[in-house]
Amino acid sequence: MNATTPGALHMDLTGLLDAMAQAGADDCMPNLLTPAQWDTVGAYLQPLTVSAGHVLFPQGASDRTLYLVESGSLSVHYQDEKEHVRLAIVGPGSVVGEGAFFSMRPRSATVQASAPSKLWGLTALRFTELSHRHPDMALGLAMAAGAVLAKRLRNRRHRVAAT
Repeated sequence: MNATTPGALHMDLTGLLDAMAQAGADDCMPNLLTPAQWDTVGAYLQPLTVSAGHVLFPQGASDRTLYLVESGSLSVHYQDEKEHVRLAIVGPGSVVGEGAFFSMRPRSATVQASAPSKLWGLTALRFTELSHRHPDMALGLAMAAGAVLAKRLRNRRHRVAAT
């Protein structure tokens, strides 16, 4: 577990929690945890800052990390033998990687930063650890990410991708 004090963790996650509260996109992640629970969950998250153009993960990758978006924007695109298709732009207050996180299958699309972005990564291993130590918090986080996945799958006309 991280040696950082809970108060410091809460300070670090303030931007993420604000983004979730202010997000207006259809696929924003609902906040189902209390600030005290986020202090605990924060110890399992890994901060990541990426520059524009950085590929977070390529289509077909086997990584299952779930990324919570604090700031910036991410382009989700799919490429087949004929073309490169942009599926969605994901902004603050949402997540990417939820499809592989839940399905345990390879990534269905490539995610690339469209602008400098701050993300919080939750690996499958850290999620398992969280679920053993704090099952109620793991369930809340999984339900919130699952809500995003359900919204994206329901919104196929707008070509929003579950990654």
